[in-house]
Order: sequence, then C-alpha cells, then structure tokens
Amino acid sequence: MTMKLRTYKIIQPHKTDDILSTGFDWFIVSLIVVNVIIIVIDTLDLPERVSFILRIIETVTVAVFTAEYALRLWTADIIYRHENFFMARVKYALTFLMLMDLIAIMPFYLQFAFYVDINILRIFRLFRMIWFFRIKREYIKALSNIFDVFRRKAAHLFFAILIIFVLMVIASILMYDAEHKAQPDVFKNALSGLWWSVITITTVGYGEIYPITAMGKVLGAFFSMLSIGLIAVPTGIISAGFIEKAREERAAAKGSKRFCPYCGNDTGE
Repeated sequence: MTMKLRTYKIIQPHKTDDILSTGFDWFIVSLIVVNVIIIVIDTLDLPERVSFILRIIETVTVAVFTAEYALRLWTADIIYRHENFFMARVKYALTFLMLMDLIAIMPFYLQFAFYVDINILRIFRLFRMIWFFRIKREYIKALSNIFDVFRRKAAHLFFAILIIFVLMVIASILMYDAEHKAQPDVFKNALSGLWWSVITITTVGYGEIYPITAMGKVLGAFFSMLSIGLIAVPTGIISAGFIEKAREERAAAKGSKRFCPYCGNDTGE
C-alpha cells in the first residue's frame, strides 16, 4: 500500500476497525470542540496572559486543520481517478465539505492580511463543526434523507408558508386598524402590526407589543388560537415526508436480502 493511499484511508471516514482512522477522526473532533470553547471564552473579559495562551492553542489547532486540508487535496486523485492532477484537486476543493473547511480556516489567515472585524471571523470558525458529520457514513445518509424530504415536499411547504404569510399580513392590518388610535406610538403603521402577527402566529409572544382595546384583544385571541393550527401544518407535511421515506426504505429492504439502510444499495449475498 502506497503512502498516499494509506493517508487517504486514515483521513477519510472509513471502516471503524481501522484504529488510526478512528483515532484521527476523534482527534479532529476534539480540536473542533476546543475551538468552539475558545470562541465562547473569547467573549469574556480575560486577563492578557489567558488570552495569549488561547491564541497559541488556536494557532496550533488551525495549523493542524490546515495540514489536514492539504492532505485531503493531496489524496484527491484517489477519489477522482479519471481526472488529471489539477482537475482532481479542483473538483475536490469545490465539494461542500471542503469549501466549509476552507471557510473555517481562512479567517485565521485573513486577520493578518486585512483589517477584519474579529466577530465576523469568529462566526466563520463555527463552519468547522460541519466536520462532525464526517465521522460516520450513516450520518451523511441521514442528512441526505432530510434534504430529500424537504425537496419532495418543497411545493407543499411553500404554499403552507405562503398561506401563513398572507394570514400574518391580514392580522397585521386588522390589528393596526384596531390599535392605532389607542396606541399610536406602539402600532405606528402596518409594519408594527406585522411584527405583532409574526411573534403571535409563530407562538413566540415576546410581550413588548400587545393589544389593549376590546377589538384588539378579540383579534389577538383569535389569531393566537389560529396560530396553533397554522404552525402544525408545515410540521405535519415534513412528518408525512419522513414516513413516506421510511416506507420506501422498508419496501426496498424487502426486495434485498442484505439491503443497507444507510447507503441505500443492495450489498448482495
């Protein structure tokens, strides 16, 4: 086995009986956790010495992430065997997970080249958490199933959300008409009523804007009750999609003696 192939098998999520591959996965995950903790701690008012230590830890972890990214590019021609040296690496670099890795790494280097708000850079570092989905192959399949359900039910979800939006606009205008004279500083226009309808129909209910007139209270009670059913509609559509997906997988499993529910393929005898 060549060094490149062995490196590929270590850095890519493969069989769980490969100790080095499994160890590498959990090593990277531990570094991701450390980075997330650092991001949280950075929001505190820390002594200069502690901040300096955190910067050293972050520099080391980013160096590891950079080396891992470079190794993945180096082994790209194993994945894209029919492409030349350059195109194999370009195609692999443009995959979703590799782009997320690059976005997570680049802010560390950009802060030295350009004046960039550190808060913006901190947000981009969180993209590194997407790596968690690489640990197990079935996680990727599960994520793919979720996207597939949303794709199938896209039309149903669109019209359900459209209906909710129309009702929110109607509620906002009615509430504005009912409350504007009594609370001109609160319900200044229909947009103020729209904010009220959003927090009411989504059942958030922050409480900073509410009706005080009799008509406004009646409307508020009506739309509050209506919101319970409206929010359940998209949930029901998504749930139905997952049920259909599960039935399809069970039906496919019956036609295969060794059907793999994660990879979706018949593994054969």
